Amino acid sequence: MAAILAAIASARIVKENTVSPSKNPRPRLLFTLLSVALLASGCREQAPKTEDIRPVRAIVLQGSDIDVNSEFSGEVRARVESRLGFRIGGKIVARKVDPGAVVKKGQVLMQLDPQDAKLSQAQALAALRAAETARDFARGELKRYQDLKTQNFVSQTVLDGKESAYKSAQAQVDAAMAGYRGQSNQAGYATLVADVDGVVTGVDAEVGQVVAPGTPVVRVAKTGEKEVVIGLPENKVDLLRGVADVQVRLWANPQHWVPGKIREVSPAADPATRTYTAKVSIPDSMEEARLGMTAMVRFASKTPVPMIKVPMTALLYERNATNVWVVENGAVKLVPVVPGAMAGNELVLKSGVKPGQTIVTAGVNLLKPGQKVTILGAEAPSAPAAPASASSAAAGAAK
Repeated sequence: MAAILAAIASARIVKENTVSPSKNPRPRLLFTLLSVALLASGCREQAPKTEDIRPVRAIVLQGSDIDVNSEFSGEVRARVESRLGFRIGGKIVARKVDPGAVVKKGQVLMQLDPQDAKLSQAQALAALRAAETARDFARGELKRYQDLKTQNFVSQTVLDGKESAYKSAQAQVDAAMAGYRGQSNQAGYATLVADVDGVVTGVDAEVGQVVAPGTPVVRVAKTGEKEVVIGLPENKVDLLRGVADVQVRLWANPQHWVPGKIREVSPAADPATRTYTAKVSIPDSMEEARLGMTAMVRFASKTPVPMIKVPMTALLYERNATNVWVVENGAVKLVPVVPGAMAGNELVLKSGVKPGQTIVTAGVNLLKPGQKVTILGAEAPSAPAAPASASSAAAGAAK
């Protein structure tokens, strides 16, 4: 195009020189300079177009015969946790422990005001002493009348009456003794003690509070076996109930997995969460597990064919289908896949891709079929240097 414009300009200059040589030479000079500039610009090389190469993150797919059906979070609890309360009612006058305290069997936890219980105990003791006095008198009467009977001074009927009076008095003593022992126990119930070695997990009453018999005031977790309590959804409770390979890890130590065992699955769903409570036992060797810690429970099973897991960020939903971008020869192509079950933050793919392929995991919405990409983190090959002769020739052509 530049050459054509230059030729036109030259033709105009020649025409002007031929037709009107006496005119002002300034226009001819202007056309001459314009033609020289156009010829110079035509000799220059055009800048090469840069190809759009988009950086992406990608992973190489790997297959595994472990199908992670589900993974749930839960809480570490003691297998046995008791809610302790007083057997009698009264006013709390002392609290001996705080939450988190380690207690031994028989250690005092709380105390009630014992005055009423002690008065009842004293009353029962007085009734016992009165019954014992009446029994002793009836025994003496029976002894005397037995001696009189041997001398035939009294009849057998009178002697039988004295024996009955003695037996009745002895029964009164037994009843009074039982009442006294019961009141003694009631007085002892004014002190709440730990029935096992454990840890205090909660205190539900304070000093000065009046409690009824049986009201829970202290929670004690028994030292020993621990378990993780999780909630199973309705659509997986039957499937996960039969899984034998159960693994447990703590959120504080995500690399340490230990084997677990399903001990109990609730027969009814929780009315609030609509999940089934499951308790998974963990071994005693997991000493770092403390009550209240967050734990993860993973249910896994062997599959007949290797399964492929991909992160959720690698999926592209387009045209009512699930797709992934596969990287081949530095370019991407859209491949439809069939999703399977969830495995934590990853998705199991049933078909569409195979192990060894490279897929894009970030920036999937910004790509188009056939687009050139470069993988972040991969070593890019260095571009070869241009030959010196070619550079010199290009420079000469530009001149």
